[in-house]
Amino acid sequence: MKIMQTISQFIDYISIERRLSLLTVSAYTIDLNSFREFATQNQIENIEDVDSMLIRQWEMKLLEEDKLSSRSVCRKLAALRSWNKYLRKQSIVKQDLFVKITAPKIQHQLPVFFRETEMKKLNDTPSLFPETFEGIRDSLMIELFYETGIRRAELVNLCDNSFDFENNTVKVLGKRNKERIIPIEIELKQNILYYLDVRYNTIKCDSEKFFVSEKGKPITANKVGEIVKKYMSKVSNAERISPHILRHSFATHLLNNGADINAIKELLGHSSLAATQVYTHNSIEKLKKIYKSAHPRA
Repeated sequence: MKIMQTISQFIDYISIERRLSLLTVSAYTIDLNSFREFATQNQIENIEDVDSMLIRQWEMKLLEEDKLSSRSVCRKLAALRSWNKYLRKQSIVKQDLFVKITAPKIQHQLPVFFRETEMKKLNDTPSLFPETFEGIRDSLMIELFYETGIRRAELVNLCDNSFDFENNTVKVLGKRNKERIIPIEIELKQNILYYLDVRYNTIKCDSEKFFVSEKGKPITANKVGEIVKKYMSKVSNAERISPHILRHSFATHLLNNGADINAIKELLGHSSLAATQVYTHNSIEKLKKIYKSAHPRA
């Protein structure tokens, strides 16, 4: 059986049966096709001819020639591992090709976040956002990221009926199609209603999606990234600016101000507490700075 055919079957499986998110399916497709192209360059087109050595050679190429980070390579290997597991389950291949594969060690970095003063500056400077549909939309988008901690894909997939204005909550569809309910503040609720009013009166929109372009089409993930970078770069000198850093900021600022870590875990939609505990390191660093500046013997 051709490698291409098995990849197509696997993508159908994770899309239809497992119902993984569009972003995850897209990432798996890119990673698996990258491996397929490498295999073709090595005159291998049939799945029966793929072995651990070929995967190891691909891993080394990604690290040494393509200069990808250990984290990126681990992600690509994870896609191949899932593919191989599926092929074994379907009896298309018999052996586990990853028995001899060692993933590169990832150097864990503390989450980058915007300072509270930077977020306050953004909030206190409404003139940064023009009084147009796009400006009102962009302002609300950043506000939603920072006040709810949702992921970019979750924001893109919000619909009008995601909001419960009676109970002041928003329903979010997260990873692995897990739903969670996040509370929203009264001011944020008012801004959401204002955006809806402006959208209804200025944009011809047939989409059920909450955030749309000026042409009424669902907004794309790439466009969301551009919007966040455009406005946050006006108040922050951070080397990296992205929607995910707003999510980091949400969690870090909550923790710094005394929020319970288990509550933050639920708000972020993490499946385990370990994923949330990384934010405690930022808080510890803050405590160290306070200690050094305030303690007479520091």
